[in-house]
Amino acid sequence: MSSLSNEDVCVLIPTLNEEATIGSLIKDFRSEGFNNILVIDGNSTDATRRIAESEGARVIIQSGRGKGQAIQEAFALIDSKYVVMIDGDGTYLASDVHAIMKPLLEGSADHVMGNRFADYEAGAFTKLNHFGNQMLNKLFGFAYGEWLDDILTGYRGYTRKAVKSFELREMGFEIESEMTIDSIKKDHRIKVVPISYLKRHYKADTKLNPLKDGARIARTIYKMAKLHNPMFYFGLMGVTFLLAGFISGTFVVLQWVQGVTRIPLTILTAILLLAGFQMFFFGMLSDLTVSLHRENMRMLRKMSEDLRSGKDEQD
Repeated sequence: MSSLSNEDVCVLIPTLNEEATIGSLIKDFRSEGFNNILVIDGNSTDATRRIAESEGARVIIQSGRGKGQAIQEAFALIDSKYVVMIDGDGTYLASDVHAIMKPLLEGSADHVMGNRFADYEAGAFTKLNHFGNQMLNKLFGFAYGEWLDDILTGYRGYTRKAVKSFELREMGFEIESEMTIDSIKKDHRIKVVPISYLKRHYKADTKLNPLKDGARIARTIYKMAKLHNPMFYFGLMGVTFLLAGFISGTFVVLQWVQGVTRIPLTILTAILLLAGFQMFFFGMLSDLTVSLHRENMRMLRKMSEDLRSGKDEQD
C-alpha cells in the first residue's frame, strides 16, 4: 500500500443490519492501511450506520432494495483506481485484502475473487449451503466453460476499468454470479486467490435463503447462458424434451405391444421428440451467431484500447 494513495483503493461494504460486525471490520481495514471506506446501507433498522460513521467510513443510504441494487448504485459513485468489495457480516478477514489486491497491483487481473473454500472455519457453511455452492459452481462451469472455485464469494477486487464496464441488472444475491458472468463476457482477466472464511457472528443473522436464493442464482446462471453459451441453454431444453419424448414413447410402444393404441400420446411423443431436435438445431445456429458477435466485440474493444493508448501517448 505504500505506493498507493488513500483514494486509489475504495473498500466497498454493502450492509443491512450489521451492527454486531461493521465496527470491527472497518477498524481492521484501517489498521491494514485502507481508509477510503464506503458503506452503502440498505436502510438498516439497527445502529449500523451510526457505528460505521463513528469509525470514519463514508455512509450512503441505498435508494432501492437488494444487494445487487446496492452494488450497482455504489459502482456508479466510485471512481477510485481499485475497488475491494466485502460483505459486512464479519465472515471475511480484512487482512486478506492484500491477497485480493496483489494480482490487481501486478497488472495480472481485472477481477479478483476470494476463494472461501481454501480455508474455512468449522461451522462457516451449513451442509446445505456447502452442497448448494458446489452445485452452482459446477453449473457455472458447464454453462460458461470457466471452472472457478467460488463464484458466489462476497470478497472481490476490481480495477476501475472493470467496474465501469459492468452492465448489471440483477437486484438480489444473484449479483455475484452476474458480475462473474459479465467479466467472462467482457474478457476480464479473472484471478482466484485463497482467503479465510469465518463462522457467522452469533448476533449476525443471514439474509440469504438457501433454497429460494439458490434457485434464483441458478436461474440467473442459466438465463444468461443464452447470450454466452446458447448450445448449453437450448441443449438443456432439448435434452428435457427428448427425455420426456423417450418416456412417453416407451409407454406408447409397450401399450401397442399389448394391443392398445394411444393415438393422442403418440402425437405428443412425436411433438416432444421433434421439439427436442429443434432445440439442438437452434442451439447450433445461436452458438455460431454468438461466436461471431463475441469476436466482433473483441475486435472493437481492442481497437478502442489502441485508440486510447495512442491518444495517451500523444498527450
